[in-house]
Amino acid sequence: MIERHRLRAMGTDIELFVQPTNGGAGSAFAAAAAELERLEQIMSRFRPDSELSRLNASGTHDASTELAEVVELALAAREQTAGRFDPTIHDAVVAAGYDRTFAELDPDGPAAPECQVACGGSVTVANGRIELEPGVKLDLGGIGKGYAAERVADLLAAAGPCLVDAGGDIALRGGVVWHVGVETAEGLMTLAVERGGVATSGSDRRRWMRGGEERHHVIDPRTGRCAQSDLLRVTVFADDAVEAEVLTKLLFLAGSREASRTEATAVLVTTDGETVLTGGLR
Repeated sequence: MIERHRLRAMGTDIELFVQPTNGGAGSAFAAAAAELERLEQIMSRFRPDSELSRLNASGTHDASTELAEVVELALAAREQTAGRFDPTIHDAVVAAGYDRTFAELDPDGPAAPECQVACGGSVTVANGRIELEPGVKLDLGGIGKGYAAERVADLLAAAGPCLVDAGGDIALRGGVVWHVGVETAEGLMTLAVERGGVATSGSDRRRWMRGGEERHHVIDPRTGRCAQSDLLRVTVFADDAVEAEVLTKLLFLAGSREASRTEATAVLVTTDGETVLTGGLR
């Protein structure tokens, strides 16, 4: 019997599923909720007293193990994707209007003054100390959710096979087959997944208006503005949720022509209503 627990954390709805091997999953769910709260207090850009907010305010910080690890993962992803994934998009996201939690965001506000927002600034991590180039701030939203999903899955796995869905960032443990629904242009596609991670990203979910112009949360670090892509949504299946999260951003910014040639296992939905399957789904 699969047990299910829902909660709100890290700015999104979280669903936890466990197939207990011995007793119930209640204590595992409680531990997972506590871990999500702890990680949010480390990585949230919306909490002024979070560890990330203190780093962004001071520019230098002796980081916890978790913050240093996530920043190092983000910097490695920036190098591997030639800058298409970049944690230094904080000011660009704020300039686009996403300056508070999405639940608190004004869906139709006035345009902000035009300003040039640069991404790609220097970030160094050495011996647990993080230093930001002056003017640089970090946003760890997507990769932070993937990291949290993996950490929580490790906790729940002690109770039995499990699946963690952190607002579309999914981590699996236990070697059983889980059925994961993926939205396509034609409707819901259900795929059997046994291990690894899944992530979905696109411009169709978190949208708002500023000065009559529609905005969304996916930033192109090359321009510092909301990304322009002929892809509406990208879902990637990878070895873990962190890798999947990075690949969704890479493929979304690449556009359908380049993304359709990827060897990654992905479901691409274009703005003109086409569904493209890549990698192991071809």
